[in-house]
Amino acid sequence: MTRRLTMAVVATLALAMTAGVGVAADEVALTIEKNRFSPEEIKVKAGTPFVLVVTNKDAGPEEFESKDLRIEKIIPGGKTMKIGVRALKAGTYTFVGEYHEKTAKGRIIAE
Repeated sequence: MTRRLTMAVVATLALAMTAGVGVAADEVALTIEKNRFSPEEIKVKAGTPFVLVVTNKDAGPEEFESKDLRIEKIIPGGKTMKIGVRALKAGTYTFVGEYHEKTAKGRIIAE
């Protein structure tokens, strides 16, 4: 009985120690400049979470908004922000710069 309990404790501790250790999510760069996103099209692997690293080179703020992804983040002028994105099903997900929707447009394609 004591040996089983010891083994159970060891197994639980091993799981707890490795639970926080994982492969870092891929980072995908996205730039805002002259009220436009670059690149306008981003391709990612379906089923794999990733991090958008958004750099706003403009002086003013821009809001990264994607209704498809349910993400809204204000990126201050001259700043960089990391946005975690869940694993996506295969498909196309649009995004805009809400403050300049006519020019700041893009899409993420999960393949």
